[in-house]
Amino acid sequence: MKIVAGFLRSAEGRAALRRAIEEAKLRGAQLLVVHSMRGGERDELEQVLTYREEFEQLEQQLEDEGVDYHLVEYARGNAPSEDLLQAANDEGADMIVIGIRRRSPVGKLVLGSNAQDILLNAECAVLAVKASREG
Repeated sequence: MKIVAGFLRSAEGRAALRRAIEEAKLRGAQLLVVHSMRGGERDELEQVLTYREEFEQLEQQLEDEGVDYHLVEYARGNAPSEDLLQAANDEGADMIVIGIRRRSPVGKLVLGSNAQDILLNAECAVLAVKASREG
């Protein structure tokens, strides 16, 4: 079994990753963690370095917890939802774990929704996780 989760520093992203780790342990599954960056001039160097440091810490955590894992980073100019869906399809994933948050109707219309794209277009099960109110 394979589980895919995105690597995001938001409360929702952290909640989804925690749950994905729990699911991987529970099911004896391999966890594929995808870090999706737009790439190019819009990515600040400091932000990229911070993500990389946290990505390395995650690798150590997964190693320490005995989770079968694979980490990938994409900087292809895609939306995170596109990279997660592509990774899930390429790997034959059984489940994608995503974080969700409440958004206004205008926010959904103007900004789009990675979670909605994944829910509507995934070819496998999707587990949607809400962050706790404390973050």
